[in-house]
Amino acid sequence: MADAPKLEVWLRGPLPNITALLQPIAHALLQAQEEVHAMMVDFPENLLWERPFNVASPAFHLQHLTGVLDRLFTYARGESLSTIQLGALAAEGRFNEAITVKELVFALDRQVEQSVSELAQTNESILTQAREVGRAKLPSTVIGLLTHSAEHTTRHVGQLLVTVKILTK
Repeated sequence: MADAPKLEVWLRGPLPNITALLQPIAHALLQAQEEVHAMMVDFPENLLWERPFNVASPAFHLQHLTGVLDRLFTYARGESLSTIQLGALAAEGRFNEAITVKELVFALDRQVEQSVSELAQTNESILTQAREVGRAKLPSTVIGLLTHSAEHTTRHVGQLLVTVKILTK
């Protein structure tokens, strides 16, 4: 059964050191990471910044996936964004011919690993604590931000998948 399909991450069982309430978030992030790897493995570099039908480019989605995880986890820790994070946000989607698929996927890998590590260090007792989002200080909670990080990630992976399919058909 060498060709048996690999089970989705959430069906492989609990991840070690992550509280039960945060398992779905970690599962979603790891599933997204696997799906990005599968769709980008042979993706042509010359299509990285293409925007079919004026939708976001694959490069934007890869940058945004990494950046939004970083930003939402920062807010979940109760911190404000740094100058470096604000600069990365401003650069999302701006054409840069020096960036490669491999570099963008590697950056996402590092961010997913860091995010899952933070989930492992998150105590359930703080999940309902209030947090503020952005300069407008919009109200949320730790669990709200962490859940949104998984939801937002899966949404952009879906958008990336469609864009990649259109570009490589």
